[in-house]
Amino acid sequence: MLEKSLNFRAAVMIIVMVVIGATSPAEARAANKTVLQVLAGAGLKDSLYAVKAAYARKAPGVEIRFSLAAAGILQKQIEEGVPADLFFTPGKSQMDDLQRKGLIVPETRTDLLGNEIVLVVAREKKGVITSFGDLVDKAHSLSIGLPETVPAGKYARETLKNLGLWEKFDKRILYAKDVRTVLAYVDSGNVDAGLVYRSDTAAMNSGTLVAVAPKGSHSPIRFSMAVLKSSRHQEETMKFMEFLKTAEAAEIFARHRFTPLFGKRQ
Repeated sequence: MLEKSLNFRAAVMIIVMVVIGATSPAEARAANKTVLQVLAGAGLKDSLYAVKAAYARKAPGVEIRFSLAAAGILQKQIEEGVPADLFFTPGKSQMDDLQRKGLIVPETRTDLLGNEIVLVVAREKKGVITSFGDLVDKAHSLSIGLPETVPAGKYARETLKNLGLWEKFDKRILYAKDVRTVLAYVDSGNVDAGLVYRSDTAAMNSGTLVAVAPKGSHSPIRFSMAVLKSSRHQEETMKFMEFLKTAEAAEIFARHRFTPLFGKRQ
């Protein structure tokens, strides 16, 4: 009986050793890296993954992970204590709220990118809707982000109000959970038109950019970033922020149709 018990224990030990030995080299390397969790606006997705690849060559010991959503949703997550290191958003009001509540490191707050609101139309409306002035008579539906949680939606509402279109169009608006969903509605033809950031048009498939919001029709758009007070890797996070201000990062953001405020080559 004792011999059977010893044999069983030996077999269990062998299985455990095999499982441990089966851990892939990639998993083993990831376990030794510093992982930085970045909470960022959905519209930053493509540019941030390109930046991540560039930063991996500079800092192979750091792994960047993203959680992408509307700024209002990310703000709520931060307030509820989600583990994260950096907040990167076009939402000034969300960043202001977090600063008032002492949830960011205020001296790290930086405006990194500029942007602008543009009008995009579905393929079927190309040549039909060519300006904001055409919307009332020629667009049966328009999508914007939900203004309460999506900064692009707030800027879009400002634009429509300042152009005298809001009350005329209010009943025809389809609200979206984030700015990329607005783009998807336009690309699919589910709506005639949408208001998005210029940078989002880099990911557009069948839709067409037809007009840029007139100067002064919305507040200046600034994508800002700040280290979260709860971050356990503040030094590494600040190094990543410094990289985001370099010329190399600026070129990546410019390719994705943002306006870099740092790092532009002379």
